[in-house]
Amino acid sequence: MVLEAYCVKCKEKREMGSAEAVFTKTGTPATRGVCSVCGTKMFRMGKTEAHEGLTPPENTKRKAKEPKPRKGKLVIVESPAKARTIGRYLGDDYKVVASFGHVRDLLRSKLSIDIENNFEPSYRVPNDKRKIVKEIKKLGAEAEEIFLATDLDREGEAIAWHLIESAELETELTKRVVFTEITREAIEKAFENPEILDMKLVNAQQGRRIVDRLVGFQISPILWEKVRGGLTAGRVQSVSLRLIVDREREIEAFVPDEYWSVAAELCPEDTASDETLRANLTHIDGKKMQIGSQTELDPIISDLEKAHYEVRKIRRGTRERKPYPPFITTTMQQDAARQLGFSAKKTMAVAQQLYQGIDVGNGGETGLITYMRTDSTNVSNTAQQSARTFIQSNYGDEYIPSEIPKYSTKTKRAQEAHEAIRPTSIGRTPKSIKSYLKNDQYRLYKLIWKRFLASQMSSAMYDTLSVIIGVDGNESAYVFRASGSRIKFPGFLAVYDRSNGNSSQAEKDLESIPEGLAEGQTQRLIQLLPEQHFTKPPARFSEASLVSTLEENGIGRPSTYAPIMGKLVDRGYVVKEARRLVPTETGFIVNDLVSEYFSSIV
Repeated sequence: MVLEAYCVKCKEKREMGSAEAVFTKTGTPATRGVCSVCGTKMFRMGKTEAHEGLTPPENTKRKAKEPKPRKGKLVIVESPAKARTIGRYLGDDYKVVASFGHVRDLLRSKLSIDIENNFEPSYRVPNDKRKIVKEIKKLGAEAEEIFLATDLDREGEAIAWHLIESAELETELTKRVVFTEITREAIEKAFENPEILDMKLVNAQQGRRIVDRLVGFQISPILWEKVRGGLTAGRVQSVSLRLIVDREREIEAFVPDEYWSVAAELCPEDTASDETLRANLTHIDGKKMQIGSQTELDPIISDLEKAHYEVRKIRRGTRERKPYPPFITTTMQQDAARQLGFSAKKTMAVAQQLYQGIDVGNGGETGLITYMRTDSTNVSNTAQQSARTFIQSNYGDEYIPSEIPKYSTKTKRAQEAHEAIRPTSIGRTPKSIKSYLKNDQYRLYKLIWKRFLASQMSSAMYDTLSVIIGVDGNESAYVFRASGSRIKFPGFLAVYDRSNGNSSQAEKDLESIPEGLAEGQTQRLIQLLPEQHFTKPPARFSEASLVSTLEENGIGRPSTYAPIMGKLVDRGYVVKEARRLVPTETGFIVNDLVSEYFSSIV
């Protein structure tokens, strides 16, 4: 019998000389010999005919290892920061480790979806995660209890399932724990009431991932061939790009229309007062005023110059302005963009830091806000009661609404079981922890803290005034109107005022209405103030307005918006100009290609 084996000196397979059938220490059959060309020792595993009739020595047989007794409790989370914070609350009986995000995904080199077999996905542990999975598998085999404490959304549930599958965790010993905030009370409650894995959430995430892969895998190669390499398409990404491109084309095709406004400066007849009233023309002959050209304007001005002006009605009243609801992911991104100048990506990165925990002088990391990927405006009863107590102590009883506020989200398919984004402790004021936070962390925390506190406060109340001026001309009857409002009771605006304390236009208008006006009072025309205007094209999308549009149309999820914004810029589809998203030539080409050949997707 001729055997071949690899010769390390010749660096190729050679015929083995002096072949001898042997066994390894574990009883595995092998053959030992030398290279027939250079004489180097050779060794080859496997059973041959020469092993027939041979019996491995008794002391070389493989002995079954007795399983070690399990001990300790293993907790698995996504990030080291989260692991440190949770570990601080759980104590020495628990070992908390991080998976560093997802540990399995579809293979990048192929579709990895068996379309013929009910779209069955094929997952693989990436090379950079194999060491992590190996370590978790080892720890899981030694632990008497295993807790999966990944985030409480679809992605977190999917990470937990992939951990069970890839690290071969014992399902009988593995429990799921979820919490909306990383505080001692929330962590202890979650571990006292563990749950089972929610396969509906897992399958929802798998479904979205499979659809994303099917869309991207079909379209991206076409983009590489027709446009250039490195380009991608996606279920949410392509729709977002189309919105931006369609808006740009709408702007390019926009033709401005001319229109005119007319104001009148008046004062009471037979008075020496120099106080004047400025009112705006609203109706002509009972119809809403529309003046589209100088030609239409001139006869109206001529008629008004000779007309009789009289105060027909004075209305005084009050107006209520309700608080904003607490933040969800999209509204946080929008307000952070408007007030702080943060991109969606930056907002989520800073919020993640606040959620996972920061040392604020309590001897370790403390979670400062609740989970930041949410579309629910629900708030726990405990948090609401704490806010009411804080408001009473710091602002007074009149700032507490008689009924605890309840908010409903406008988001389609919102997961109402989650909570809104809020501080984990309302008593942890921004000022009290400012020295422990980086500037961006402080600014976002302050925004979240103020928004939540304001959402639990009384409405703001305004005094309103409206003056109707009737004008009788020779050709037509006209109506002019002056109105304004002033804050009577600030309510939630004492905490969260987007105007930053500046007077509103309504307040300025109210201040310009003189005292002493009375119904039936004749007014003298001082001057007419016609002004030409032109309609403006729709504004380009900002990140905030694009996220709002996607949310209103039920496109994407809170966890997808920030990455999508980043991809549009990174792929060169859009650029930012004055915080507005402007499509590039590549963006136009890719959008048109996808829209023409894959219209069912976008």
